[in-house]
Amino acid sequence: MVERDLVLIPGLLCTDALFAAQISGLADVARVTVAEHANADTMTGLASSILAAAPERFSLAGLSMGGYIAFEILRLAPERVERLALLDTSARPDTPEQSENRKRLVFLAGAKGVSAAAREMFPALVAPSRHNDTALRQTFLVMAESIGTQGFSNQQHAIMGRPDSRPMLKSISCPTLVLVGEEDKLTPVSMAQEMCDGISGSALTVLPGSGHLSTLEAPDVVTRALRTWLMA
Repeated sequence: MVERDLVLIPGLLCTDALFAAQISGLADVARVTVAEHANADTMTGLASSILAAAPERFSLAGLSMGGYIAFEILRLAPERVERLALLDTSARPDTPEQSENRKRLVFLAGAKGVSAAAREMFPALVAPSRHNDTALRQTFLVMAESIGTQGFSNQQHAIMGRPDSRPMLKSISCPTLVLVGEEDKLTPVSMAQEMCDGISGSALTVLPGSGHLSTLEAPDVVTRALRTWLMA
């Protein structure tokens, strides 16, 4: 009973492994594809390439950086997006402090390899209870190696250059799910609430015990939320 086309956009340094549980768990209700999101260094370039490969009409879900790209897709082709899911992301632009840290991490990756940057980033990406989760950490490191140093640089430059998406929230009219881990330190519940407040008719789901990588930390709960959103 496959009914919809679903395009998933991973976060920074993440691959389709970020959505492994959702890809299998939604296969009966959606044709799922995972977008390439490291082949350009601007949001417009990334969004344009994803649109070129996507079905004519599709449901769109993005986590973190994937959400930033989703906003750009909506700027370029809102008529092609049937519904929207914003997972552990924000409508805000980078702060100067965030951009400086991104530049530092890109330099670290260039000097010592992308895994060095990924290892430093990992604790901020998960709930404190998962800091010593070696399997989860290894999953992230493997994804990072797959993206590579140049891909990481492309992604960070695109993120630094992204616009403020808050002014466009009121123009989003498709059914929208906003989901966030209660312990997400990078894009906290307050930022999810801000998006939900700005998008008419949107629904907010907060996941207790989960951090920024909610699809890996609470895979079954996220899959159920996406199923409900897809079938509504």
